Amino acid sequence: MRPMVFIFEGLNVGCGKMRVLAVSLAVVLAVVGVSQAALISSEAGRGQVWAVLVAGSNTWMNYRHQADVCHAYQILHSHGVPDERIIVMMYDDLANNRDNPTPGKIINRPNGPDVYQGVPKDYTGEDVTPENFLKVLQGDAEGLRGVGSGKVLGSGPNDRVFINLVDHGAPGIFGFPTTYLYETDFTDAIVAMHRNKQFKDMVIYMEACESGSMFLKIPNDISVYALSASNSTESSYACYYDDERMTFLGDVFSIKWMEDTDRENVNNETLLKQYQIVKKETTTSHVLQWGQTSIDTKKVSAFVGRIPSQDTSNYGPFDSLDDPCLTTSIHNPDVPLATIQKNIDASDGMIGSDYWKLQKAVLLKNRTFVEDTMRQIVEAVTGDSSSTDTMMSNHHHEINDDDCYRASTTTFHNLCFDLAKNPYALRVLHPVVNLCEHGYTADEFTTAARAVCVHDPVIGIQ
Repeated sequence: MRPMVFIFEGLNVGCGKMRVLAVSLAVVLAVVGVSQAALISSEAGRGQVWAVLVAGSNTWMNYRHQADVCHAYQILHSHGVPDERIIVMMYDDLANNRDNPTPGKIINRPNGPDVYQGVPKDYTGEDVTPENFLKVLQGDAEGLRGVGSGKVLGSGPNDRVFINLVDHGAPGIFGFPTTYLYETDFTDAIVAMHRNKQFKDMVIYMEACESGSMFLKIPNDISVYALSASNSTESSYACYYDDERMTFLGDVFSIKWMEDTDRENVNNETLLKQYQIVKKETTTSHVLQWGQTSIDTKKVSAFVGRIPSQDTSNYGPFDSLDDPCLTTSIHNPDVPLATIQKNIDASDGMIGSDYWKLQKAVLLKNRTFVEDTMRQIVEAVTGDSSSTDTMMSNHHHEINDDDCYRASTTTFHNLCFDLAKNPYALRVLHPVVNLCEHGYTADEFTTAARAVCVHDPVIGIQ
């Protein structure tokens, strides 16, 4: 609201005129007070923006996940959302990593700006867990007393909540550094938040393989709107390989929605327009809407802040043949292999080439070990190779038997491969979905896994 300025001329007036002037001024000030009160009331009724940003991985190989989340923070911050209403969960092992050629900085695109500066370190390291994430969502400050910053969502019935999740995924699973989040727990938490009137509207953007599977059971009438980087049965993609850092800097879906937000006037752009742009530009996987899609008529600014962006880079949009993100994109599960291969190519037979070739051989051997282990379990359950072939090759089933799937994947995690510390193990969970959807039981899977997984615990299989 513009301030009102009063200019008094000719102060040499009689007492009667001065008295009238004083009364008039009092009336004007009263009106101004009412207007200010009305504005404050209007602002209160419109509510505030709250945000939870989560990068669920660690290690230099997964650089892109934390870089995406740091960029998301910069968007919210630059659009006027204060830090006290932004909660960030990330392992925080990149900025000062020995492999970082620019200590203290993280970038999200080649030659891009530092996106790490100023990012709140609310929950880092071992505090980045699904349990803590769910407590943050549900405003459980007591449950997080002494953990990280202790910040939780303090949103109410007039507020908007924006959630951005970035990591590895699998059917019905979103990864965290030391464990993982099940779709059922995520959905239950969101439904509880709606019941407890913790938001007016909620928007969720998720970057992960099979991320669509995390929204299959989101009700379409609780004011929750979501975008997934992929459908429920496909992988998402990484992009922007950086030769200096020898890692990928971003993920295609994340890059597309954030670079769109950077260049657009968010006060004019609707969620629907952003979805249409991101869906068109993300040619590597199927970006999908979920939940109450009628929310897409609202402006992007309602969820990222209203201050116009100061980004003048005009980074895109690009023709698909010239798009620097798309032309460097790669299937997320292939990132470790592609990174090693780039190191082999860069070595060109010189010192270090043999090391990287050995790393490639070890990687492929470990992946084969994971695949063979799952195949042995499946064959022990089905009893024949033909059915096993079907279970291993079918990627189209969605999860309906949640109890069977959860119990079976927990068994695989506990007895065979830690799903948080062996990202490639997430890639072989679709046969578990198939077994459960074909009527096999979790008990049968557990019996088979106990017989097959007699090896010592294994970690680090990318």
